[in-house]
Amino acid sequence: MAELSVTVVPQHLYVLPDLLWVHRLPVDAAVPVMPGRPWSSVTRARDGLTVVCAGRLPGVEPVSGPWRGLYGAGAHALDLPGMLASLLVPLAAAGIGVFAASTFDADLVLVPAGEYARARTALEAAGHALGSD
Repeated sequence: MAELSVTVVPQHLYVLPDLLWVHRLPVDAAVPVMPGRPWSSVTRARDGLTVVCAGRLPGVEPVSGPWRGLYGAGAHALDLPGMLASLLVPLAAAGIGVFAASTFDADLVLVPAGEYARARTALEAAGHALGSD
């Protein structure tokens, strides 16, 4: 396997207070009513509708979770190289799987809730700061 060299761009990440769940619905499903929490994501692709939100949606399978959400503090240019890689490379090196989503302003990286302590250690060792919103 080829080695990946990434210059880490130190970032401040907010640890979202709610546990998050990733749901997969059929491609033609209507966007469900989601819990009224501050963070959710809906992405429709040719393979299905993916919904990330706090709490499990009733009757929706498959679902994955719980996840802890780490959200970039402060907007960055969409074409700024290395922002997401700066987070993913230390997590991959620690053997931690992720689910990522992005907004216009920043990236959200989900780590399995049971791996949060190890993820935090790996990210802080790489120069990132984690705090609450």
